[in-house]
Amino acid sequence: MSILNIHQGPRNTSVEFTPPTALSKVLTDNGFSIAQPCGGLGSCGKCAVLLSGAVSVPNAVENRCGVRLACQAVLHGDADVTLPDILPMQQIEGGRLVNLSPAQPMRGQYGAAVDIGTTTIALQLYSLGTGALLGASSMLNPQTSVAADVIGRIDAALHGKGDSLRGQVESAIATLLATACSQADISAAEVSSLVVTGNTTMLYLLTQRNPCTLSRAPFEADFFFGHETSLLNRCVYLPHCLHAFVGADTSCALLASGMTTRDDTALLCDIGTNGEMALWHRGKLYIASTAAGPAFEGAGISCGCTSILGAIDKVDIVNGMLKCHTIGNRPAVGVCGSGLLDAIAALLDTESLDETGYLEDECFDLAPGVTLTQADIRAVQLAKAATYAGIMTLLSAADCTAEEVKTLYIAGGFGSHLNLRSAVRIGLIPEEHANRVQVIGNAALDGAAMLLLDVDKRETIMDLRKSSVHVRLDGNSEFANCYVDAMLFE
Repeated sequence: MSILNIHQGPRNTSVEFTPPTALSKVLTDNGFSIAQPCGGLGSCGKCAVLLSGAVSVPNAVENRCGVRLACQAVLHGDADVTLPDILPMQQIEGGRLVNLSPAQPMRGQYGAAVDIGTTTIALQLYSLGTGALLGASSMLNPQTSVAADVIGRIDAALHGKGDSLRGQVESAIATLLATACSQADISAAEVSSLVVTGNTTMLYLLTQRNPCTLSRAPFEADFFFGHETSLLNRCVYLPHCLHAFVGADTSCALLASGMTTRDDTALLCDIGTNGEMALWHRGKLYIASTAAGPAFEGAGISCGCTSILGAIDKVDIVNGMLKCHTIGNRPAVGVCGSGLLDAIAALLDTESLDETGYLEDECFDLAPGVTLTQADIRAVQLAKAATYAGIMTLLSAADCTAEEVKTLYIAGGFGSHLNLRSAVRIGLIPEEHANRVQVIGNAALDGAAMLLLDVDKRETIMDLRKSSVHVRLDGNSEFANCYVDAMLFE
């Protein structure tokens, strides 16, 4: 056996391992979360570490990056590694329902609603007797240490990491529950019931179902949930998913928005790594999903980051120059999704970026040590084109014009901090919808809370699943044509 000494901020840990072993495996096996948005391919450089001892020589990937990478380095004996400090996320979106009126609540005195997002996990604790919100907590989804998107995690599960992926989320929920209970001054043992929502892949991984059907054409789910099970020795309800890539988070968001109870045409979009959208038109529900990629979450961007202290979250033009604002007014450490869109909109306005996405200079300095590259611009173009084309194809399938949409509901954490002017400027959402936007935050978590306090609403979710019309975007020529056109910043 060999020893790896791990240093992270004030924390120093020594662990045993059997060489030769990949550094990333030793770290994750011992509870250390490392960012691997590229799925461990070495292409993102986000798992850079300081490494010494009996280790492999830098390979071609590491030489290209100029640093040691946890996903590439191999331990051959005793070694020392220094990891970056963990910075807490500052802007994880929670639900907006503070007090609910319990109708037919799940059993017990206390319960919690949980939203497992691809990037973050959020929990809210409620009194099942009064409907009062008692505590809330959130954190980065630890599965981001395996891959930034659902495709990477599906692949990991299919290659033997299913137990680890499930364990990561279970441990995270237990931690969040303990935190929320401490706020309410109650014991976590007093919490009897949970409603856990998330996209279809997140629920597959949580319940350790084989995600093989999600990984290959025709990309169909073989299970849609909508049942009670056990998690952390508690009763948990997993809401119905609508499709393989339109999950229970969308079902819950629809419930929270109430849009399907009204006559007006409305569109709901959860803009993120997996863009999910639902259109309610003439009493019919149309749904679709598009793989936007993790750029909106700051992943896959050269200086991208989540909403940590020091993240550039807003960019304005002052006297013809770009002015950046950071979370907590700290020195800039990177750029998160909202700041990324602002920056690109500003570059377009100052003509440093043209409509094709060509950046005048090889890279653009936003702040000392924080730059945007041509590859970053292209990543945003791909993401925004997929989202915009998805919206327009969904409207076309329902024979609905953009003008007919009375309300555009934007759900999810990224959408809550989105500058609508920037979103329209870069072509993320149709200009016709700019004045019809209603930001509803983490509506998935709100919908989960509604299900926690009223089990009769399960029928509403079930009805949505039965009556929804799925619009396929893969192999859809209309989507493909719109996608190509939407690549331009017009």
